[in-house]
Amino acid sequence: MNYAMSVGKIKEEIESRLQHNFGVSPENATDEHYYKAVALIISDLLCKGRAETKVDAEKTHTKQIYYLCMEFLMGRSLKNNLFNLGLEANFREALSQMGIKLDDLYEEEPDAGLGNGGLGRLAACFLDGLATQGYPAIGYSLRYEYGIFRQKLVDGWQTELPDFWLPGGKVWLQEVPEKAIEVHFDGHIEEGWNNQYHIVNHKDYTNVLAIPYDMYVSGYDGRCVAKLRIWAARSPEFDMKMFNSGNYMRAMEQNAMAEVITKVLYPEDNHVEGKSLRLTQQYFLVSATIQDIVRRHLFKYSTLDNLPDVAAIHLNDTHPVLAIPELMRIMLDECGYTWEAAWDIVTRTVAYTNHTVMSEALECWGQDMFRLRLPRIYQIVEEINRRFCASMHEMGVDGYQVGRMAPLNDGYVKMANLAVAGSHSVNGVSALHSDILKETVFHDFYTVMPQKFQNVTNGIAHRRWLNQSNPELAALLTEKIGSGYILDASELEKFMAFKDDKKVLEQLAAIKHGNKERLAAYIKQANNIVIDPNSIFDVQVKRMHEYKRQHLNALHILSEYMWLRDNPNADYTPHTYIFGAKAAAGYYFAKQMIRFIVKLSEIINNDPRVNDKLKVVYVEDYRVSLAELMIPAADISEQISLAGTEASGTSNMKFMINGAVTLGTLDGANVEIHEAVGDENIILFGMTTPQVNDLKQKGYHPEVIAENNADIRHALRELGRGLGGVDFHDIVRSLSTQDPYMVLADFDSYCKAQKKAQELYLDKTAWQKMCLVNIAQAGRFAADRAIREYANNIWNANPLPMAKKAAVKPVPAPAQTLAAAPASAKKPVPGKRK
Repeated sequence: MNYAMSVGKIKEEIESRLQHNFGVSPENATDEHYYKAVALIISDLLCKGRAETKVDAEKTHTKQIYYLCMEFLMGRSLKNNLFNLGLEANFREALSQMGIKLDDLYEEEPDAGLGNGGLGRLAACFLDGLATQGYPAIGYSLRYEYGIFRQKLVDGWQTELPDFWLPGGKVWLQEVPEKAIEVHFDGHIEEGWNNQYHIVNHKDYTNVLAIPYDMYVSGYDGRCVAKLRIWAARSPEFDMKMFNSGNYMRAMEQNAMAEVITKVLYPEDNHVEGKSLRLTQQYFLVSATIQDIVRRHLFKYSTLDNLPDVAAIHLNDTHPVLAIPELMRIMLDECGYTWEAAWDIVTRTVAYTNHTVMSEALECWGQDMFRLRLPRIYQIVEEINRRFCASMHEMGVDGYQVGRMAPLNDGYVKMANLAVAGSHSVNGVSALHSDILKETVFHDFYTVMPQKFQNVTNGIAHRRWLNQSNPELAALLTEKIGSGYILDASELEKFMAFKDDKKVLEQLAAIKHGNKERLAAYIKQANNIVIDPNSIFDVQVKRMHEYKRQHLNALHILSEYMWLRDNPNADYTPHTYIFGAKAAAGYYFAKQMIRFIVKLSEIINNDPRVNDKLKVVYVEDYRVSLAELMIPAADISEQISLAGTEASGTSNMKFMINGAVTLGTLDGANVEIHEAVGDENIILFGMTTPQVNDLKQKGYHPEVIAENNADIRHALRELGRGLGGVDFHDIVRSLSTQDPYMVLADFDSYCKAQKKAQELYLDKTAWQKMCLVNIAQAGRFAADRAIREYANNIWNANPLPMAKKAAVKPVPAPAQTLAAAPASAKKPVPGKRK
């Protein structure tokens, strides 16, 4: 499809949308009206592109990829789609001629509230990669009304507020009510036999409707358009009889209980109701999705026998693992397959990616709750478990090992075990993580079925995180090495030829400084804190969690502050530490970590003895659009999780491609970053994974370290006295008695790494060389590469033939820029209002 639009055509379309959709003239339209008008124009183009993708896939019988994930952290869509379709320049010019700034319209769009952190952002990056690489794909998730939450810090304490993203975000969504699907909960099962057919009836169930909403994601050059289908929960009908009989609250309650399923992403689960809601959300997602997949497949092929040949169902983490028994349910109860035939089809269709070694993320559901909420699915899980254990015993596997591998054991349904048993492929998301899965988390499975285990290191949508987030750097790259890297990120390596080019290094430094000035301006506006763009911008942004060790960073800052306070005239490289993270709503300790950092920042930033050299900023409500501002401005990328705990990380890749130097442990994808850039272009510290495991076996005693390290002892004592009137005894007690993530063990090494970073930064030429090498070696961490590996090694899928040719031939934007435009084009339109 040719997506090209001239400037004149764009203006006509915008005027038409303003008048017909919103009933306003261009002169009276607000920026919000213009944003929605432009979004509707792009949505229509994407809808047509998706239809073309679908037709081409059906003609060529190209394998469909179905990607299931509880979260898709999409961020904003307008800029991404304009860039990928090659339309940004023309829309910018057309809007300029109408007295509107495109950048102002970008700010009108809320971040789509469909995800929390790395997992959801990876899924979003993969949709971009699937579309660009030409694989027909549909992502499946839930249409959370309030998303994760909006973070508000009150006296340093995280408060969760609803994230009202739909009013501005739903313009990208197309409701498809005719494709609604029923999902059944509760009730009981009645079984029987009729002429050798097993008859299953689900009785007295609670019925919830899944209403699909579709969002489209363009690949670069418009080669292909992926679809994200997200489900909203609705009550199937309003009980008028109950309402008219006077039972008003009960009638309303039925509707409310259905809709609560897709109200909020990740409700607190530190109580029974929260656990039940999470399980309900997960089954609602997979039941609606699998029914949708099966319905689409049967409409075309009239049989499920060929499902593994033309469809790949991929489970992103354990949340959607109930897809396995749900697909079994449909094949057994509705399609009449034998168990053996159904299991063969299911296991050849489904693949699973594990994203963690954290025990709390390897979900387990209480057997009793599971049985009551999902009675038929529980029966199928029981049978999967019985047959799996029997097959393991037949193979001579030790009984204790079989118990550890069982999907149903110790009163729990174990989702990770069910995922491995029911998938043909299991992969980790970095080389180190995949090795850890084989050696520890899934070692019992690996000894029996090693052929299932693979690695696909995560990747990022480099067009978004480089070309869109850092256009000045992208322009320099295009000037020096051509534009080939936009489609093939491995071509970034050509930039290595300029690592000794003084002029290029100076250009890099100027681009970074400009990005730092933009971030400083935002922080001045949002936090009322003035930071120095000439200081080191040391950034740690990710989910707030003990294993990510933001408190290691903070403890070092406290120690550094105490030293600088006592030595105010010491030679010191000005340093700005910047944090951004949300803690899970029920995670008390993580919230204490946030408060520690915020209180520390208040003390340091208001201390005239040090605040011209040292600043600390906690950026509130961290989200994708903020990351796009913060990451290009970073000098140092903090990746400091305890070795062996971070599966991969993707912020490390985003920082790297924007020219930040990694300061981190040999954990997750840091290992591969180290391989790519070499010892001299990364700042490593801390124990390795084997050293961590060895110390755990010998016995770890943090109190001994604290007693023998004066810096730690003094910092913990200061923290124990409280900061800004707030008691932090919980953090002090945890670090000095348990320290589960070995903060104190790595503290001294971390301090030395920070000192080394400050020394390196003083040599501007050497530092810029390090930055350049990181940019040039970042190509291997593109989502496009990861998608090709999934397609070749796991899905056995080929791209659409049409995707090999670019579909977009953008109309060049007029040479005349806004700066040189006639005065009439630059003046605001009379009566225009924000």
